[in-house]
Amino acid sequence: MPLANWFFKDLIDPLGLFGLSAQTMFMLRFMVQWFASERRGRSYVPIAFWYFSLIGGLMTFAYAYLRQEPVFMLAQGLGITIYVRNLVLIYRRRSRYRRRRTLDNQSAEPGNVATGASAGQIKDVAADAPAGRTKDVAKDAPAGR
Repeated sequence: MPLANWFFKDLIDPLGLFGLSAQTMFMLRFMVQWFASERRGRSYVPIAFWYFSLIGGLMTFAYAYLRQEPVFMLAQGLGITIYVRNLVLIYRRRSRYRRRRTLDNQSAEPGNVATGASAGQIKDVAADAPAGRTKDVAKDAPAGR
């Protein structure tokens, strides 16, 4: 019975409750990913996965810091870096895709000769389009640019 006493004594402690909530937040990322994949019928990682990872990682890092566990802090610190980097990559790609869509819409307008974008710029943006949505949009670029 001493193991059970130690376990529950730690969970009643406010810091223990914070650590448990951090782990719960971290676990929720898998639930979000699982539900999103089931909904799509294929493996899929939604952006919410990265936010739950980041929040859970930050909370777990704070817990490890307060418990003075450097090994746990280093592991979470690396994870936090990866989660932030993935979010940056996602938002950067979305921005390029939005820019490409704007260029496509401008070039598709009737009578619009000058979009302000060269064929090279349009190809660069098209290369960053999400998978399954790429197409050669250079043909839509205005002539002579």
